[in-house]
Amino acid sequence: MLVFGIIIVLVVLVLGYFVSTQRALVSQDEMCRNALSQIEVQLNSRFDAVVALAKTAAKYAEHESETIIKTIQARGGNASGAQPGTTDVAALNGQADLLGQMLGRLNVIFERYPELKASELYREAQQGQKEYEENVRLSRMVYNDTATKMNRMVRQWPSSIVASMLRFDQKEYLKVDDEKKKAYPNLDDAFKK
Repeated sequence: MLVFGIIIVLVVLVLGYFVSTQRALVSQDEMCRNALSQIEVQLNSRFDAVVALAKTAAKYAEHESETIIKTIQARGGNASGAQPGTTDVAALNGQADLLGQMLGRLNVIFERYPELKASELYREAQQGQKEYEENVRLSRMVYNDTATKMNRMVRQWPSSIVASMLRFDQKEYLKVDDEKKKAYPNLDDAFKK
């Protein structure tokens, strides 16, 4: 009778651990999805700010800014080009790279037309774009932190057993924009002097 009681207690403990771990994994998975969705919302807002900058530039460089506006419109208003709810890390990384390329092209236009940079409309659009860029940066940090928590649960024992049984996988991390990497100073070169 004592052995039977011990077995029952062990089964209840294992089952309780399994259920609580499953709930924690689902919670972390949903937090990752939510964080990715937040990034997509911020990137779409950032695309709107880029369109505003392009429309401002259209007064001075119609052909160049029209190309940028058509590129954005070809995505059907969805910056990632993906169907809603299908956001993934690769799509967001591609979207961020495309945004960086468009902003680089717009900056070339603005450099050619100093009177454009002096306009109030340009300054407002540029300020809005910077705010969205900061929001995207913060949202990316939140996602990577959430993905780290999820990945720990998926990889650490004994929760890894439950994760593999329920087919929870590690989350991919968001990378730094390639354009931003180029902007970082090379400290190796600076210290060689």
